Amino acid sequence: MSAVDPAPRTRRRAAHACDVCRLRKIRCDGHNPCATCIATDQDCSYGIDVNPRGKNDSILEGVLRIERYLQDMNAMMAASPAFMNHHATNDHNSGSPQTAYSGGATTSSPVPQQITRPRHLSFHDEQIVHNAVLSSFHTSATESILSWQLFDVFPSIRQNYTSIFHLEQAIMPISSRSSSVHPYVGGPELDHIMESFQANINFWYPAMSNNKRNQLRDCVLLRKSEQPTTLSVLALLMMSLGCASQSIMNIAVSRDLTSDEDEYYRGRKLMADICFDEVLKRLYIPHTEMSSTAVQCLFYTAVYFAFSQRPLQAWEYINATAAKCRLLLSYHSPGESAKDVECLRRIFWSCYILESDYLAELSGLPESGLASIESTIPLPGSYNTHDSQVDEEHSSLYFLACISMRRLLNRVHNLLYAKETGASLDDARFPFIVEELDHQLEEWRDFLPPALQFVVDTQPAQGQHAGFLRQRYLTCRSVIYRPYLTWVLTNHSQDINVAQNVLEKCRNCLDACLLHIINLRGFAHTVMMDTWICSLSMTGAMLVLLAASRLPYLRNLLGQDVTNIGSHLQTLIKRWVQIPGENRSPSIEQSLRMIGEIDVFLHREFGTGKKD
Repeated sequence: MSAVDPAPRTRRRAAHACDVCRLRKIRCDGHNPCATCIATDQDCSYGIDVNPRGKNDSILEGVLRIERYLQDMNAMMAASPAFMNHHATNDHNSGSPQTAYSGGATTSSPVPQQITRPRHLSFHDEQIVHNAVLSSFHTSATESILSWQLFDVFPSIRQNYTSIFHLEQAIMPISSRSSSVHPYVGGPELDHIMESFQANINFWYPAMSNNKRNQLRDCVLLRKSEQPTTLSVLALLMMSLGCASQSIMNIAVSRDLTSDEDEYYRGRKLMADICFDEVLKRLYIPHTEMSSTAVQCLFYTAVYFAFSQRPLQAWEYINATAAKCRLLLSYHSPGESAKDVECLRRIFWSCYILESDYLAELSGLPESGLASIESTIPLPGSYNTHDSQVDEEHSSLYFLACISMRRLLNRVHNLLYAKETGASLDDARFPFIVEELDHQLEEWRDFLPPALQFVVDTQPAQGQHAGFLRQRYLTCRSVIYRPYLTWVLTNHSQDINVAQNVLEKCRNCLDACLLHIINLRGFAHTVMMDTWICSLSMTGAMLVLLAASRLPYLRNLLGQDVTNIGSHLQTLIKRWVQIPGENRSPSIEQSLRMIGEIDVFLHREFGTGKKD
């Protein structure tokens, strides 16, 4: 089944979780007895009846099925002698396919090994299995790829290179206006701003209810936004993000803007900055208050910093949000409603996605601890976020799809590229893991609802949300199959015959990298939230393609299309980097320089002779 069945379903939640797991509100593997009951020595039963699930049931079923597969695979890894003794055979301090070399190099191709499945795990191991954690200092970030010794023959790429952290650390702070400006808009204009907020921010991260949004509307129209309260801060954040969403709509326009259009978009960005300036002056209020509204304020501050392409500040506020969110989820206050709890859970998952995105490229960032407890937090439930039931359902399904993909990406990074235990350089282990992870990726794709489905080709997707998910899919696929490519690159100096099936696995990685670049478009979600992350991941994909172009039997897998991708990326990212105004992200500028240099080298490898 490749799509969600729109017909009503009669299956009940009891099939997913035992009574103990349901009462504790944690995930259950569905076994009898389940892993949780075994670890805690409790009777496992499936007797409690609950109401049928809604239309989200199918995608939730897919998420939970993938979870069970991944948990089983983690358990198999933990029980494998190769896993336990891995430190003695592999050095993962280097991500270089030329310096980190597997002990299985005498064979002409990696082969899967049989691993005994354990009966159950200890409680500590079970927590590791359940939580989709992205390990610190993993070896799949773009900076790790750049460290491959293969790129020693391209010294100019590393020349003048500065670490991403140090570039972003040196950026000037956002300047504050000397006097306070209390922005006021009329009802019609405010409604347009709120519509933009709803269609973008509250669609991708549906954490604001209709009731709260109406409160904020009244707060603005009644001039209560001038008062020093968390509600006024949240109202200003809603306005700033709504105006920011309006300001990027010109990105989708391929033609030059008229003077009136340019003035309008600049005006929207100015209004967003004015509102956010007022937010910064009042942030002490949500910082010192313990409420779901305060958590929302901190979260949307992180979102605005992401829009401003300031990754360190965005990460800082994601961490602040996570700390307060975890605290409030741990201690339920008497006056806390079910809607407040659902809001906190949705912010938890939103922070989980965003933090993992930043950790994927800045692997040394301290973790907030969200990933270590994510298996204990229920997935998003019923919550009224949109006036239209169709929009609300579509948003919920998109949010679930993004959560499940981020969890799968974290599993991929951890199983294959964790600093000490990753299997990417162990040809006795990674083939089995790659095969299973690819299966989970296709399961994820099969369970997407019709409105979010996509075809893996170079044609535009049916909508921007499907297009964004296709980009996530291609990222995941390229990272899953990269171990085969690094295996071939490691052995390229030896006189070996590369098996055809191994070359096909390399093709999977290279095709995913190429399609990921070709299919990059001005999706609002990408431009608003992921420009910084996108610039780095695209640089990493270009580096992988350049590495492959050095070997004739890999170069033949690429084709001439690879010579068009550099200019495509530069055209897009050069427009997006202008969004913040004068203080542009130095690491994005560095990525643009590197993409240009890699493009020149790719032309040389393919004999087309593009000049610097």
